[in-house]
Amino acid sequence: MKQGQFPEELPVLVVKGGVVFPGLVSPLVVSTERSAKLVDDALAGDKLVCAVTQRDSSLEREAEPADLFEIGTISVILKMLRFPDGTMRLLLQGMRRAGVEEYVAQSPYLRAKLKPLEDIGQKDVATRALMRSVADTFAKLAELAPYLPDDVSTVVVGIDSPGRLADFAATYVNFDLSEKQRLLEMLDVKERLQALLPLLSKEIAVLELGAKIRDQVKGELDKSQREYFLREQMKAIQKELGEADQVQSEIEELRKKVEEAGMPQAALEAARRELDRLARMSPAASEYSVTRNYFDWLLAVPWKVRTEDSLDVRRAGRILNEDHYDLEKVKQRILEYLSVRKLKPDSKGPILCFIGPPGVGKTSLGRSIARALGRKFLRFSLGGIRDEAEIRGHRRTYVGALPGRIVQGLRTAGSMNPVFMLDEIDKVGTDFRGDPSSALLEVLDPEQNFSFSDHYLEVPVDLSQVMFITTANVADTIIPALRDRMEILELPGYTDEEKLSIAKGFLVPRQLTQNGLTGEQVQLRDEALRLLVSEYTREAGVRNLEREIGSVMRKLARRFAEGRTKAADVGKTEVRKLLGPRRFSSEVAARKMQPGVSTGLAVTAFGGEILFIESSLMKGKKQLLLTGLLGDVMKESAEAALTYVRAHALELGVDEKFFEESDIHIHIPAGATPKDGPSAGIAIAASLLSLLRREPLDPRIAMTGEITLSGRVLPIGGVKEKVLAASRAGIKAVILPAENQRDLKDVPANVRKVLKFHFVKSVGDLCRVLFPKTCERRSRHDAGRMTPEATCAARQAPGVRRDAPSG
Repeated sequence: MKQGQFPEELPVLVVKGGVVFPGLVSPLVVSTERSAKLVDDALAGDKLVCAVTQRDSSLEREAEPADLFEIGTISVILKMLRFPDGTMRLLLQGMRRAGVEEYVAQSPYLRAKLKPLEDIGQKDVATRALMRSVADTFAKLAELAPYLPDDVSTVVVGIDSPGRLADFAATYVNFDLSEKQRLLEMLDVKERLQALLPLLSKEIAVLELGAKIRDQVKGELDKSQREYFLREQMKAIQKELGEADQVQSEIEELRKKVEEAGMPQAALEAARRELDRLARMSPAASEYSVTRNYFDWLLAVPWKVRTEDSLDVRRAGRILNEDHYDLEKVKQRILEYLSVRKLKPDSKGPILCFIGPPGVGKTSLGRSIARALGRKFLRFSLGGIRDEAEIRGHRRTYVGALPGRIVQGLRTAGSMNPVFMLDEIDKVGTDFRGDPSSALLEVLDPEQNFSFSDHYLEVPVDLSQVMFITTANVADTIIPALRDRMEILELPGYTDEEKLSIAKGFLVPRQLTQNGLTGEQVQLRDEALRLLVSEYTREAGVRNLEREIGSVMRKLARRFAEGRTKAADVGKTEVRKLLGPRRFSSEVAARKMQPGVSTGLAVTAFGGEILFIESSLMKGKKQLLLTGLLGDVMKESAEAALTYVRAHALELGVDEKFFEESDIHIHIPAGATPKDGPSAGIAIAASLLSLLRREPLDPRIAMTGEITLSGRVLPIGGVKEKVLAASRAGIKAVILPAENQRDLKDVPANVRKVLKFHFVKSVGDLCRVLFPKTCERRSRHDAGRMTPEATCAARQAPGVRRDAPSG
């Protein structure tokens, strides 16, 4: 017989008061004549039987099929011993679970037709975690259970099969018969492990309670008297040996440090109380080491240490300019803070939040601020933090408890007034362990953080002198209460010219130094840097630009390492040889003019972006299809745009019946990128107008703005980021809401010079900008046919706003 194959029919061996599990050896006592006959016949043959448990173990008569469970275990008889009283002792080796399909004979013993059952379930990560939990719980139980062998824990650790682990534990632990049978009938190994864990925990609770009762009965000696007696003996021994009481001297040393630490009064009183408790504890007590560690952390806080601020405003300005290009608003805010500190030394530190795309220098700006102020700098990334204890610390009742990152940072800095940067505050998570954002409310509130409470220290810590700086890519994901406590400074992306200046002044010298080169060996021309900016990177910051410059430098360093002596003058041709084909090209240039396609502008976590809105008309039943992973707000903008075009079809030069037997499909690539917000309203309206008027739009004209059902164009945010994105993409003209004209002052002058701006108040204005000839002609023609009411309304409509000067 091959391994894993069993006869369809086997004799059924009735088991009373126990369950035989596959893969394990179980002892069994046979006392009935029918079972003895069965064993003799099985030993004369293939030694195989099916061990099936009897439902009621107190039943005295011979069991019938109805008295047995439906699932048992195919087993082989390993050994049999006969005793003088007529009983037999068996050792059964369980092989496989089996279901009893029908009993084919009852005399001279039960015989049944069987169906072997296989374990189901894969050994995935969740199953491995359950196996580890079962193994750990079983090991704990083995330490408490006197009936388990000493080496049983070692065996459990070596079991790699989830099903065999569950069966092993179920065999050796004293569960109820019904629970063991339930585990035998579970074929899903994960379900079996999950059912086993509470049974093991329940058995542990019973054993622990029994041990506690035994200990209470066993000891009559009062514990405090015993400890006092032993302590007095120890003191007498130390006195005879001439040794000093080390514990007492250690406590006196701690008391001296506490008095000299410069703690506030509340912290000092709490420390004195803890010292008194520590003096009464036995050094052997577990709480002694916990309290001793507490004092290590309490004394590690630099309560009275503060670095002296460098209040030279001119020097600070020079340092900020040395380290960073542009960022004038941020630099001015830091210099204003220094000026106020110089005039009012006890002023509180500001809570600044730098918001901008990756690579614009938010984190490095924090280091420069610390250098300009002459303070220590600490950085703590909040990205992915989900546990409130990371901020506030763990309570001392937990094993391995520690203070939060704020207190740990103060210890690392060695002063109470460092520059503390909390990076990626927009990526804080939340789960069952608490909400770190809520814990930050106290940290980042100047009206509260003078008495910040850490759960571990449980004494007030003054954070009012700390300069907190947070960074984020977007502000939307920061909870409003936290956003309200911070002064937000936006760091938009850089223009191509700014990137060129940054590369020449900062990135190239740094990469030369990092790669062991000098300016005499390598000269990177401006044309090469412009090529890197336009064809090898597409970003708002300069992180990838520095990466590409570093790649060029490493390739040149290899040449010099191989023996080259001639200086390298790197231009466009050399860059293409070193880095290969260009990685980015202008999508605007690749777009052809066709009806139904408009160019929009958007702001993402990575800066401004352009997006294309594509519309298509087809036969259908008046449905609007929207694709491109759009959010609810953008879908509503599309519906508002379509409603306005339908309501004002004649005025806009569109057939009034275009939607009666047609469907319209609006798609915004890329389809896998989520998009939302109202600012694409006029771009969607422009796409529909182009489609329905059959007039293509110039892809080099980009637009942004929210529209209403009445056709008004409302202002939007992120103007600077969007205009910079348009400049990077090769856009020639930008259409903005009229109320956003004031925001152009934030756009660099060199960008304003190369772009033409149109400002619109209504969809009618938009139509006249996009289709100047036909819209003007249509307006004059329709005015002659309008009703008096429509003519009156048309006279009251806002007029066309002329193009704004580009300077």
